[in-house]
Amino acid sequence: QVQLVESGGGLVQPGGSLRLSCAASRRTPNINTMGWYRQAPGKQREFVALTTTGGTTNYAESVKGRFTVSRDNDKNMLYLQMNSLKPEDTATYYCKLHNIRSGIDYWGQGTQVTVSS
Repeated sequence: QVQLVESGGGLVQPGGSLRLSCAASRRTPNINTMGWYRQAPGKQREFVALTTTGGTTNYAESVKGRFTVSRDNDKNMLYLQMNSLKPEDTATYYCKLHNIRSGIDYWGQGTQVTVSS
């Protein structure tokens, strides 16, 4: 069973930056897609960004040019560098790992990001 733990959330002013991290257990499947999702109160969880084992990335239109997703396969780590943050970025951010072979999704517990002056 894959374990995911997010960290790095906090309070930041509009226009500021924040870096989120996701630590995965050592038993993480080699072939997978890891990504970030977020959910604000009263809203559905939405896709933010993802990266494959090979490093291919995709982003939601709302964060393109501001967020950068990356991974370190040797350390089983996933990152999300968030720049030019806006109040609408406020949400709980979740790390997800998708096992391509089995089709199973694994989720972390989430980390809170609040963008406010």
